[in-house]
Amino acid sequence: MGYYNRKLHRLQTWDYSAPGYYFITICTQNRRCLLSQIIPGNDRDTPTKIRYLDYGKIAAEQLSLLEKRFLTVNIDRYVIMPNHIHMILLLKASESGEASPTIMDIVCAYKSLVTRECKKCRPIDKLFQTSFYEHVIRGQKDYLEAVEYVENNPKQWEMDRLYSAE
Repeated sequence: MGYYNRKLHRLQTWDYSAPGYYFITICTQNRRCLLSQIIPGNDRDTPTKIRYLDYGKIAAEQLSLLEKRFLTVNIDRYVIMPNHIHMILLLKASESGEASPTIMDIVCAYKSLVTRECKKCRPIDKLFQTSFYEHVIRGQKDYLEAVEYVENNPKQWEMDRLYSAE
């Protein structure tokens, strides 16, 4: 009987509590479109809009609360797509000298809090996939590419690898 071996995507030598910018993607379980709807616009007159569903509203609210929960965290940018969330986090050094939370601590807390609040609205078995994607942003060019990706993701929804017409 074979067991599934999960691939480790994290940099083995990186300290994920180190100050810096991190690009994070969190997907819903089975890529269900539970968070928002994309309303296409034309580039000239009407911009593409995102309409949050109930779970998306909770996800946005909990993102803003993360900065209060973790004083070393700033949400630089984010977008809540129908079945995933992209965010750029700035992890700052702790002024008190205490150990900073890791990216794993922050993302796990966020996913747990969102799921708990969503279950109050409507029962759901599992809202998010177990893991998440992260990228350590290294340098200005890398940062600008991440910002552009987050900002343009709604316009590119139908071409997105996570697209679902659900």
